[in-house]
Amino acid sequence: MAPHPQGVVMDGHAAASDLELLRAHVDGDQHAFAELFHRHRDRLWAVALRTLGDREEAADALQDALLSAHRAAAQFRGDSAVTTWLHRIVVNACLDRIRRRQAHPTVPLPDGNRAEAGSGIGGVEPAAPTQDHDTALVVREALAALPLEQRAALVLVDVQGYPVAEVARILGVAEGTVKSRCARGRARLAVLLGHLRPAVATTPSARPGRTGQTREVPGVTPGNPSPAEGVGSGSGRFRRDANQEDT
Repeated sequence: MAPHPQGVVMDGHAAASDLELLRAHVDGDQHAFAELFHRHRDRLWAVALRTLGDREEAADALQDALLSAHRAAAQFRGDSAVTTWLHRIVVNACLDRIRRRQAHPTVPLPDGNRAEAGSGIGGVEPAAPTQDHDTALVVREALAALPLEQRAALVLVDVQGYPVAEVARILGVAEGTVKSRCARGRARLAVLLGHLRPAVATTPSARPGRTGQTREVPGVTPGNPSPAEGVGSGSGRFRRDANQEDT
């Protein structure tokens, strides 16, 4: 089999870098983009699912994002890592879908699991233990109630564990802006989830608050201090919500 013009052999996709796969796709390799997607599908799916809180919405947003990336690959300038570029497209697709949903509200199913097996995108979300299921739903609903940009920052930093510096590159904002959005989002969650205090009072993740009460947001961390594997640096501006203030 003749080698690809960029040096990527059809049977050697697994050994190719992300950038080589993207270039191969631009040059006409019909399998390169599929390999790129499958390489990062789990993390992209997790970001979409946690941002939207609904499997069907997340699957649709991820599909939209992948179509956009597929079509815009030739415009990729290489000023960021391919994974940073992909994450940015997925986050933007999710927030676009949220804005459309807010403009034309519907009545969602309470468990956020409308999509069943066979959607072709993402994997099976790990089921929470029975005793934690209701709490998980309440936390998901509270996260969905946050302003869009606070939600995106918290999903990437606290839920997915990306370091603040990398989230700033994904969102195209300053690190201080990411920290501010996370702080505001956590403060809002503290109010929304205040009734969960007794449930988390004895958990290892609970921390004393100013009044001696435990912190009411289970499992929220300040982010992963080490770089996330497979996600590089880059630039690019995150599309801002005109109704969201930053610092």
